Amino acid sequence: MEKVLFNGKMMDREKASFSFDDRSMYFGDGVYEVIRVYSGHPYQLEMHLQRLQRSADELDIPYSIKEQQSLKERVIELIDTNGLTHDGYVYVQLSRGAAARDHLYERHIEPFIFAFTKEMEIPLDQQEQGIAVYLTEDIRWLRCDIKTVNLLGNVLAKRQAADHDCSEAIQHRGDTVTEGSSSNLFIVKDGQLMTPPADNLILNGITRQVVLDLAERQGLPVSITPFTTAELLEADEAFITSTINEITPIKEWRGTKHGRIKIGSVTKQLQTKLRADIERTRTGE
Repeated sequence: MEKVLFNGKMMDREKASFSFDDRSMYFGDGVYEVIRVYSGHPYQLEMHLQRLQRSADELDIPYSIKEQQSLKERVIELIDTNGLTHDGYVYVQLSRGAAARDHLYERHIEPFIFAFTKEMEIPLDQQEQGIAVYLTEDIRWLRCDIKTVNLLGNVLAKRQAADHDCSEAIQHRGDTVTEGSSSNLFIVKDGQLMTPPADNLILNGITRQVVLDLAERQGLPVSITPFTTAELLEADEAFITSTINEITPIKEWRGTKHGRIKIGSVTKQLQTKLRADIERTRTGE
């Protein structure tokens, strides 16, 4: 029977129950992480838990370094307990906790944390063939750097993309490109890798950080700077990065702008390097 981590305790999923007054339900008042698992091993677990810590700090949710280290051990235990020996992910959510519905939160509320696992294969077809994406105006709030469970803007953008037979929505504020509805964005122009800065308008994705590190090791020129939708359409290559999709090339733009683009050598090079890094996780390095 599948187990979940429920406020530090391991229990059957069917027996886990949430408070009617949990603030994550009323206000989206919580944060989360999705951690990729390869052959039973969590990928970049420490980075994910550090980002969870930062998100909690930004929302004034009490969560200590000691609790972070304990969660690391419990996540590994959850993977083992559920027998997730293939590919999948662990979802972790930290809520401010349960209290009578009120916009003003109190600081004495006990936070609530839970986690579960799920099997999920790598989307190899999309990684090899590329995807169509839908360009749309970014309607989200101005603290996209915090990984909160309040994702309504992302959800609406993703639905809009799917309605136009696209796998992802690429968002922009005016003419300035931000990120995907559940991914970060990179483009390549004249051999230079470009991605928007990790300011308040995008989430500093874990895979984004890994790709930037891999690019630096390969000596690829990198520019972390804002770019426009016009520059996006003039790019030689483009791809998205995320925990679930890894590096996935873009082959077509739809929506507020239209165009097609080829899968290029820089994208393929970085895919190869990322897969080698993942392989080290698979073997338990």
